[in-house]
Amino acid sequence: MDLHRFLDGTGGVLALVSLTATVVWGLAATDRRVLGPRSRLVAQAVHRATAVGALGFLLVHVLVKVAEAHAPVSAALLPFGSGVLLGLGSLAGYLLVLSAATGVLRSAFAGRGRARWWRVLHGCAYGAWCAALVHGLKAGRAPAGWVTVSYGLCLAAVSGALLVRLRMRRGPAAVPLRTRPRSAHTRRADTRPVAHWADADSAGRHTDTDRAAALPSGTGRAPRRADVL
Repeated sequence: MDLHRFLDGTGGVLALVSLTATVVWGLAATDRRVLGPRSRLVAQAVHRATAVGALGFLLVHVLVKVAEAHAPVSAALLPFGSGVLLGLGSLAGYLLVLSAATGVLRSAFAGRGRARWWRVLHGCAYGAWCAALVHGLKAGRAPAGWVTVSYGLCLAAVSGALLVRLRMRRGPAAVPLRTRPRSAHTRRADTRPVAHWADADSAGRHTDTDRAAALPSGTGRAPRRADVL
């Protein structure tokens, strides 16, 4: 009985918290400016794990609500079959399942023109999160103080992650080192013999060999071995 009461009061909150973590880590996994390949793999793994947790808590939330007669079966199966607020909860569940299914079947969308459809369908997680947030705050009894705080933190986390992501996308793209255009001075310097660069000391100053080479022909003396040591 106590377990039912606990799940009845916290199942929906845990589902929203898990869904929030899924959205935040999904945004982090798409970053290519700060995170390296290994860090992105870790972010993707956490993203998938939190998605599984969100689905599990969603199933528990629905089963407990139906078992406690707090919601009819039709409200869980038919969106907006028992009012707008309960319908938002069932709509959030379907959108979450659709987003998770596209994540599992991502390889099926590999190919020209299919990646756009995958992004659209997988992006249903944002709609599921918004619907779940409104459903949790407005459906049923008035939420407790800690529930409202939890929902506020979820809102702040997703909003912050979206703002950071949008700001980084609008920033200047990083140019790989090998593809950066070289100046005319750099191109001329690259044509010099390798020995020219070997004669430079550790502080970046050139030795007597360079100064002698810069003199007109016949005016400079041949550098001695002691000059370059």
